Amino acid sequence: MLPDLDVVAFALRIPYGSDFGHRGFTHSIAFALGIGLLAALVYRELRATFARTFVFISAAIASHGLLDVFTNGGLGVALLWPWSGERFFAPVRPIQVAPISLQAMLSERGSAVLRSELLWVWIPAGILAIVLRLTASRSRTA
Repeated sequence: MLPDLDVVAFALRIPYGSDFGHRGFTHSIAFALGIGLLAALVYRELRATFARTFVFISAAIASHGLLDVFTNGGLGVALLWPWSGERFFAPVRPIQVAPISLQAMLSERGSAVLRSELLWVWIPAGILAIVLRLTASRSRTA
């Protein structure tokens, strides 16, 4: 959820389409790598290796922006910031865009968003996690 802290841009009157607006630099691959590097600096406290911490945190943060390109609203995602301010969408966008207000999330629209995310994000992620876990346990016993 860290990339979505950029919603403070609305309160600061930063335009949505700005590099510093919603779905701007905090949704970029560069931001994900930077946060991964910062997290990796404290890898010992996380009881992991530097590389594992860097890869895991970077992938987790990058997945947010990459999933947002599959949503059906907004102005796109600045994945390539700082090299480009261009905003991207995927060719198919099956994930319902989430409303920004809590009140809207508690409405029928919010319910539709949660169903969409369950179908297109959480169920596939759960299946992938199970497959990876089974694959890892088989490789340890082999």
